[in-house]
Amino acid sequence: MKIKDYNFAGKKAIVRVDFNVPLKEGKITDDTRIRGAVPTLKLILDEGGALIIMSHMGKPKGKVKPELSLGQIKDAVAAALGVPEVKFAPDCAKAQEAAAALKPGEVLLLENLRYYPEEEGKPVGIDKEDPAYEEAKKAMKASQKEFAKTLASYADCYVMDAFGTAHRKHASTAVIADYFDADNKMLGLLMEKEVAAVDAVLGNIKRPFVAIMGGSKVSSKIGIIENLLGKADKLILCGGMTYTFAKAHGGEIGQSIVEMDKLDVALNVEKLAAEKGVELVMAPDAVCCDNLDFATMTIKPNSKIEVYPSNAIPAGMEGLDAGPEAQKKFAEAIKGAKTILWNGPAGVFECDEFTAGSKAIGDAIAAATAEGAFSLIGGGDSVACCTKFGLTDKVSYISTGGGALLEAIEGKVLPGVAAIQGE
Repeated sequence: MKIKDYNFAGKKAIVRVDFNVPLKEGKITDDTRIRGAVPTLKLILDEGGALIIMSHMGKPKGKVKPELSLGQIKDAVAAALGVPEVKFAPDCAKAQEAAAALKPGEVLLLENLRYYPEEEGKPVGIDKEDPAYEEAKKAMKASQKEFAKTLASYADCYVMDAFGTAHRKHASTAVIADYFDADNKMLGLLMEKEVAAVDAVLGNIKRPFVAIMGGSKVSSKIGIIENLLGKADKLILCGGMTYTFAKAHGGEIGQSIVEMDKLDVALNVEKLAAEKGVELVMAPDAVCCDNLDFATMTIKPNSKIEVYPSNAIPAGMEGLDAGPEAQKKFAEAIKGAKTILWNGPAGVFECDEFTAGSKAIGDAIAAATAEGAFSLIGGGDSVACCTKFGLTDKVSYISTGGGALLEAIEGKVLPGVAAIQGE
């Protein structure tokens, strides 16, 4: 079922959104996630439906924590939707009466789903090494189904619109779909866009396809890198992982971050790229510093900032950004691309002295997008780069899901999508 084909008139829709917004003293500091869900929620209201909204907030791990209550954001949700009131159910598993009383055009927000351990479906208070763990896990899975069944009982249809949690098989993101037939469960507008964006990058590739993978560790991205080596024409590897590759060839990297137990993995990536005919692009030089305070992201007084070859960094210096030659090399590699994927910065962009590498990538992506390329930006740091450099409206699509996007790129099936599409 497609959401635009469904008749919501007189129906109650339970919608899984991602309202895990940052709060400071009970006030929302960034409402991006709420704004992202508004098109789906307003569509249902405009068509005469009633809304039951559910989400998690933070990691209460099955305990009630007032500082993580969704009650703090109900007025902000009402303002975003343009409705006079959003009703609130203080217990998401005991909202039958509140849901039954809902009239068309009304909105009910359920309390934090993760106040119940059944949402995540993991046993609480028992170690994985405990002999009784497997039995506890089975019991929790049965409880998770009952929890999902309760949530489903509130509504006539289910809408999944939380891409950020689509990689989790939680009660509200996947299991609940079992209690609705195919005609009464669907992806929301935000989810549809996310799935289409991933498909444009991985399933409907226009070439040349350039993928940019940044970040500090090879180990956290190896599955993604291996999957992309079967699809991309060029793969730019940047950020902290640069120095693991340099070290694998016997280079000197000073104090730069390195995974000494992953040197063979780095060499294997290079071998695989050669076998598959993928051009592997890495930074030949680095902007280095001898005294960055990572806690405050500021350079300490009397510190040195110098450029060195990535494989010849002196002792005491740390590579923190792609150097001038690397910036040119990255921009040249991106030029002319028709499909672009960017995940992970080229340096410690949070500190202004080390933004040039990431900005060079962002600017090159924006230029290629202006020439007709499809560009997908995903992962919190890459999105933050686009925001910092004023590029959010100069790329094709910015994904709301960090972990979900990475697992999709890695080729994994997302439970939140499969539960709707029956994959």
